[in-house]
Amino acid sequence: MTVPHDESRSVSVTRGRWLLVAAALLWSTTGLFVKAAALREIPGPTLACLRALFAAACLVPFVRIASIRFRPSLVPMAGAFAAMNVLFLTAMTLTTAAAAVFLQYTATPWSFVLGLAVLGETWRRGNLAAVVLAVSGIAVIVAGSSGQQTATGNLLAIASGLAFAAVIVSLRHLRDESPIFLVLVNQSASCLVLLPWLAWHPPSLSLEQWLMLAAFGIVQMSIPYLLFARGLKSVSAQEASLIALLEPVLTPAWVMMAGWETAETVTWIGGGLIVGGLLLRYTAWAGNDIETPRP
Repeated sequence: MTVPHDESRSVSVTRGRWLLVAAALLWSTTGLFVKAAALREIPGPTLACLRALFAAACLVPFVRIASIRFRPSLVPMAGAFAAMNVLFLTAMTLTTAAAAVFLQYTATPWSFVLGLAVLGETWRRGNLAAVVLAVSGIAVIVAGSSGQQTATGNLLAIASGLAFAAVIVSLRHLRDESPIFLVLVNQSASCLVLLPWLAWHPPSLSLEQWLMLAAFGIVQMSIPYLLFARGLKSVSAQEASLIALLEPVLTPAWVMMAGWETAETVTWIGGGLIVGGLLLRYTAWAGNDIETPRP
C-alpha cells in the first residue's frame, strides 16, 4: 500500500519535531553539568574546549568514509559554530549569565531572517506570533535580571545568537549530508579555536572531572546536535529555532530542582511568555507546516 505524499510528509515533520524537542531537552542539562561540584571551578573556556573535544572524539568511530566530502557551505557553518562559542563565552564574562543565555536565543528571529534570505523559507503567522512572544519573554528576562550588565556583553551575546542562527540555517542547507559528519566538523572547529587557551592554561583535573567532562561533551553536545541535525532534515530552520527555545526555559528549572540555585521571578515570567508562544503555535496553528523549497 502506498502512503500518500502529504501523510508521509506529516509523519516526517512530526518525527523531526520530536527530535528537536529531544535535542533541546539534552541541551538544557548544561546547568546540571556546569553547577556540579566536580566542574563548577573549571574556567569556562577550558570547559568549552574539552567538552567539544569529547563531543568530537566520540563521533569519530561512527563516521563513514563515504560520507566525508567537502562542500563550500561547510566553511561558514564551522566558522559560525566556533564564533558562537567564543562570543558566548566572552559575553558571559562581560554581562550577567541570564542576559548572555537568553540573548543568545535572539537566534530565533535571526533564523527567520536568514531562513528567508538564504533558504527561501516563507514566514507563517503561527511562527511569527510565537517569535513575537518569545522575543517579549527574552526582553522581560534581560531587562529584569539583577546583576551588572554591560552593553558590550549584551551585544556580544546577541552576536552569538546571530552565529547560532547561521549554524541552524547551515545545518538545514546541508541536510543531505551525514549529520554525524556535520557535527564532527563543528565540534572539531570549536575545539581548535579554543585550543590556544588550553595550551596556555593547561588543566590539572581529577579522574572524576575527566569523566564528567566526557559525559558533558557526549550528553550535552554530541547527541543533541546529532538529533538537531536530523530534525532539520524535515523541519524548517525557523521552526527548529522556535523549538530550541525550550532549552533556556528548562535549564534553570533543572538547576532549581537539583537544589543548586533558584531562578529570579522575571525568568519564570519571561519563560512563561516563551512557552506560551510555543503552545499558541502548536494549538491555534497546529499543522501549519512550512513548505520549504530546496536550496
